[in-house]
Amino acid sequence: MSQLNLQDTQTDTTKATLFAQVLLPLPLPKTFTYRIPRNLENNVQIGIRAIVPFGKKKIITGIVKEIHEVPPADYEAKYLLEVLDEFPILSDQQFKLFEWMAQYYMCTEGEVMNIALPSGMKLSSESKIQLNPAFDLSNSPYIFSSLENVVLDLLKKESLLSYQQIADISNAKQSSLLIKDLLKKQAILLIEQVQEKYKPKTEKFIRLHEQYLDKKALSALMDALDKKPKQLDILLKYLQQLPVFSSPEENKNGLSKNVFKAEEFSASSLSTLIKNKVFEEFEKIVSRLDYLTRGKFIDTLIQLSPAQQLCKDEINASFAAHPVTLLHGVTGSGKTEIYLSFIQEVIESGSQALFLLPEIAITTQMIQRVRKIFGDQVGVYHSKFSDAERVEVWQGVAEGRINFVIGVRSSVLLPFNNLSLIVVDEEHESSYKQFDPAPRYHARDTAIVLGQIHQAPVLLGSATPAYESYYNAQNGKYGFVTLTERYGEGKLPEIELVDMRRMTAKKQVTDDYSHTFLTVMQEELGKGNQAIIFQNRRGYAPYLQCETCGWISECENCSVSLTYHMHQHELKCHYCGFRQKSPAACLNCESTALKMKGFGTEKIEDDLKLHFPETRIQRMDRDTTRKKYSYQQIIEAFESGETQVLIGTQMVSKGLDFENVSLVGIVDADRIMYYPDFRAEERAFQLMLQVSGRAGRSKKAGKVLVQSFQKDHPLFQYLLRYDYEGFYQLQLKERHSFFYPPFCRLIRIILKGQQSSVTKNGATQLYEALLQPLGSQRMLAPHEPMIAKIRNIYHMEIWIKLEKGFPLEGTKKQILQAVEKMKENSHFRKLRIVYDVDPQ
Repeated sequence: MSQLNLQDTQTDTTKATLFAQVLLPLPLPKTFTYRIPRNLENNVQIGIRAIVPFGKKKIITGIVKEIHEVPPADYEAKYLLEVLDEFPILSDQQFKLFEWMAQYYMCTEGEVMNIALPSGMKLSSESKIQLNPAFDLSNSPYIFSSLENVVLDLLKKESLLSYQQIADISNAKQSSLLIKDLLKKQAILLIEQVQEKYKPKTEKFIRLHEQYLDKKALSALMDALDKKPKQLDILLKYLQQLPVFSSPEENKNGLSKNVFKAEEFSASSLSTLIKNKVFEEFEKIVSRLDYLTRGKFIDTLIQLSPAQQLCKDEINASFAAHPVTLLHGVTGSGKTEIYLSFIQEVIESGSQALFLLPEIAITTQMIQRVRKIFGDQVGVYHSKFSDAERVEVWQGVAEGRINFVIGVRSSVLLPFNNLSLIVVDEEHESSYKQFDPAPRYHARDTAIVLGQIHQAPVLLGSATPAYESYYNAQNGKYGFVTLTERYGEGKLPEIELVDMRRMTAKKQVTDDYSHTFLTVMQEELGKGNQAIIFQNRRGYAPYLQCETCGWISECENCSVSLTYHMHQHELKCHYCGFRQKSPAACLNCESTALKMKGFGTEKIEDDLKLHFPETRIQRMDRDTTRKKYSYQQIIEAFESGETQVLIGTQMVSKGLDFENVSLVGIVDADRIMYYPDFRAEERAFQLMLQVSGRAGRSKKAGKVLVQSFQKDHPLFQYLLRYDYEGFYQLQLKERHSFFYPPFCRLIRIILKGQQSSVTKNGATQLYEALLQPLGSQRMLAPHEPMIAKIRNIYHMEIWIKLEKGFPLEGTKKQILQAVEKMKENSHFRKLRIVYDVDPQ
């Protein structure tokens, strides 16, 4: 990384003026040139954040990408206002990754930067400034100016201040420096206007009162407590943990009340000691990341079974010939232990490792598995963390304090500087694909490029690999290793197909559940076992319909039906958030014959509570996991046995490991298969096989019940035999016939507009402009997507299919030129064009 060591030449008029090319977090196709003030020449480096003016009134945080002496030819360069970092926060490797993502996914580097940097690292005129809850002016080692004190006093009253308010207090030139200094002194936090105010995590601590830091006073206290053994036990425990005489400072920091567990110590005795001023109780702000290091730290090698060790050796051999290796291991085969064994070796060598997971729910359970092995070297990165917490992880990775990151797709954008291994677990998952906003990247594919940039091997793992990955492995582009047996004594569960058509004819169905399903579930719960019920739709019922006139409740903003949620007694749109109270009568004919059609996870929960009233049942879907620690609480309750039945959407289908689960129920298999998408059957097979793998992961035999009205569908014949390879070959023939991936590359162009006719006409004109360079055989004509209107915005799509070897970059340029030409027509100027490369 290049750095400037320039002397302050503020009075040297002979020295050339320096300019900085600054990358801004905006959808703009270029960087902008800013003049570097003389007093900042020593501070400006490539890769640091800089505060710059943009437009007439805005200020924004950008990244310095280049430093030179050439002024811009077509405009007068404005002055760079301030720098926010002493050292670069973006490396050369990240700039390379940003450039590749922008070029490949047809977006700008600014859009990549926008999603890469946590909001807490981007100061702008839209930012809100909040008093840092951990800040204590009386104990701060810093000296504050009178202006800084004015801001701090105002924040105590106002709670949040905008950048403009800070500028009004000082002036436009001083405000950036003022905010920077307060950030450096840890007095304030930056948050986005749309986000909630950051609340720190606090914990209750106790410390011995100052009067008992004298040995005679303490001895007298212990004599007084001699007849109160419960209180004396607490005091002795405290003194055992904290040597108050040899290290008085440790007493000031105190001891967490969590040390005095209820099963070992009397809570009332502790309260009495606090009341009698033996102990002083106080709250302390703790890092949300410190739960990773709690508990006993076990620095030990991970023990692999002979089959796992052989698999690891094969992967090592594969890495010697292939930078990317696909591990195809059956569910429950112990792939995670192999991953962690590799990661442990990487960390011991002093390098960094990235472990990608598709869902936050999986990270919750995975953290518990790795914290005792890797301690505080682990960083967790996902959207449920606040901006302040994500900044903490970002800085930990950049400074080398965090060598191991577990995270979801955005983790590939962290500032690794010594990356030696990337693991992508459940690599087939569509959750790795970003849909909005741009860049619409796939984390698996981006991770492979990141591995190339760092020269780090990439290990892809799945029990049901994506067809594109499996095809690449079969054709030698990737290395390929298999793991065909479950870890320990676990056996793959028996899958039984329940013919709902026959069951319905025999009147052996109650509330959408076959008598077979209810009977087996009763037997398993009676044995003390647990069950997972899978339904890939949340809510109570997919829609409400009038049986008199056929009216269906629809969203007023989107072309979808409203989902009925019984607990709130309201209808909700899962696309725009629109909601309304459930009507008592049809809004069309006023008939009261309204009926709920279909069923979601909420209805299953209510139904099963009626069938099994003594059973503890819980639901895990987007509605029940909105709060920050919801995932963790639900999983911990199920893991401990407090919950006996877990009902969920695809969140429960992968990565979770519970010893006591003996039954998995898939109550509506048909709905997963029949979907207007060429990947529908691939995804249905993956989902059903993955959720089946949650059963029988210990010595207990597992059973899977799949309810379907289409028992003769070919998918089920392969599912019952766990025949991934056979179903893949069947699907491959179909993909080849219709020219779909892995035999082609796809680009989806989405046109969005406020008027349906304008959007359709724009799509037609764009399609006709692309016909000549691409040909009709490579294009699907403009069409409405399955959901043609979302939030009152109309959508049209054009799909482009390119055979392998066809110039991809040339095609992208032709698309951009055609769009630019289309927008010369004033009718289409307001259309928003979205590019989705490799859509999922």
